[in-house]
Amino acid sequence: MPENRVDRSQKIPEPDNGFEAAISLWNLDLKLIDSSEAFNDHIGVASRKDMALWEAYPMLAEPALAALVRQVIDTGEPRTIALAARKPGNRDLLLSRIQKGLLIVESRRKADESLSSEDSERERLIHQATHDVLTGLPNRRQFSAALAQLLPANGKLGPALMQLDLDDFKPVNDTLGHGAGDVVLQLAAARIKETLGRAGTVYRLAGDEFAIIQVGSQRAFEPERLADELIAEFRKPFTVNGISLFVGVSVGIAIAPRDGNEGEQLMKAADVALYAAKKEGRRRARTFDPGMLIVVEQRELLRRSLRVALQRDEFFIEYQPLVKPPSSVVGFEALLRWRHPTLGIIPPAAFIPMAEADGLMREIGQWMLEEACREALAWPAHYTLAVNLSPAEFLTPGLTDRISQTLDVVGFPAERLELEITEGVLLERTINNLDTLNTLNVLGIQISLDDFGTEYSSLSYLKNFPFDTIKIDRYFIKDLLQDTKSQTIVRSVISLAHGLDMRVTAEGVETPQQAAWLQQEGCDRLQGFCISAPLRADRLEEFIKQGTRIQSTAPFDEFRAGP
Repeated sequence: MPENRVDRSQKIPEPDNGFEAAISLWNLDLKLIDSSEAFNDHIGVASRKDMALWEAYPMLAEPALAALVRQVIDTGEPRTIALAARKPGNRDLLLSRIQKGLLIVESRRKADESLSSEDSERERLIHQATHDVLTGLPNRRQFSAALAQLLPANGKLGPALMQLDLDDFKPVNDTLGHGAGDVVLQLAAARIKETLGRAGTVYRLAGDEFAIIQVGSQRAFEPERLADELIAEFRKPFTVNGISLFVGVSVGIAIAPRDGNEGEQLMKAADVALYAAKKEGRRRARTFDPGMLIVVEQRELLRRSLRVALQRDEFFIEYQPLVKPPSSVVGFEALLRWRHPTLGIIPPAAFIPMAEADGLMREIGQWMLEEACREALAWPAHYTLAVNLSPAEFLTPGLTDRISQTLDVVGFPAERLELEITEGVLLERTINNLDTLNTLNVLGIQISLDDFGTEYSSLSYLKNFPFDTIKIDRYFIKDLLQDTKSQTIVRSVISLAHGLDMRVTAEGVETPQQAAWLQQEGCDRLQGFCISAPLRADRLEEFIKQGTRIQSTAPFDEFRAGP
């Protein structure tokens, strides 16, 4: 059979016994005009009068096959095109011809054995070129071809494009490995496809990025309704190797021709909307609005500025006191800050993820550790220094050597340094992770498990890793006096930690009443605004001299364990 599996004979084959041919009529813009009853059942998609040919037969979006269809229109010569199997053992033959200004497509089914090994190999190669190997979804090549066929759109409401990005996927890859990450991607693709049903086509673009093209929506809010359904589905956990992982999804929506009427323009609009969804907290959908472009411009400005912020001496450190109840200061936690020359103080939540994504966190983290150790030399000798260690830093080679060298160069005692890590970096109990923590422990450095209770909270972490401190996240502290469940959880964590010979620090302590409750339950250290807001280094000496007391309107004995 000639190249691209085309039968150049003029004769249209007779229908197979036992199979009703699916016949469809298309105008020369390749939009559906009419179809037989068998057409819907055959293609597995509800037909519409404005359906595009590639929606019925997605493989025709592949450029080589799309060119063959165009040849039928241009030359009037009938052709037979064999497509990939929809079901094992079968494949579709599209019999295409022009009649009275319409493209007539007759789809019939043939058994695998009717095609030669050469045809099968060509089919396999075309499928590889147009589909993602891991998920089986159409790939970026098909996505681009589909957009090219759909745009420019006529009318007020054209195709909708949804850009999807998985939330909290990188920690899965970083901690459980790429094998687990691949499983999550496969499960995510299946979940998107199942939720989508016949409402559109999903593509995998790259990494954890997906896209959906929805054609023929009669109302502008239909893509938003679909996006909300997807977000709800992704609130359910993924189970990988017995571990429940919560990987959400953010969605950016753009609709042609309103938000763009050519592929690159529509994709940019959807990407801008996706960024807005992530900036507003992730796990949500946003539809493009021109005002969002201002935010994107600011993001790019920040990204460019961040690359030179360290060289321009724009970072500084603030310190928040750590207090042993009722009022004894035992140390400070170092908090990274960025003063942009034109935008002012940039919140860490805005620039640290950007620094991690751009590979800048190792250099910034090294500067922060060295600077904080130098400034802490001026504190009383028994004060500890707590420094956060981002997952991006923890997983870089040579971490323990760099920390050890920094302490030697600065002359800061290892036993006064406390490194805070989050649960996310310990999802897999790997030899490397354990060796890193054990080496830090041998050096005399204290290790604190930060934000305990908000991620995966596996008790195996506490058994297998050498922690000195558990930090209870502010989520459990904010409603401590009103919520009995929070009280039970906090009591349990304190008891568990003490049973394992670990200290407990409660962060986010905002009121004297919370401080009193925690002291009564035996919490070892408190941190929060009722003690002090973060302070610049030049204010610490005054703070240390004055000492601190947690101010309250009643004696401590009046506060009880219950609300």
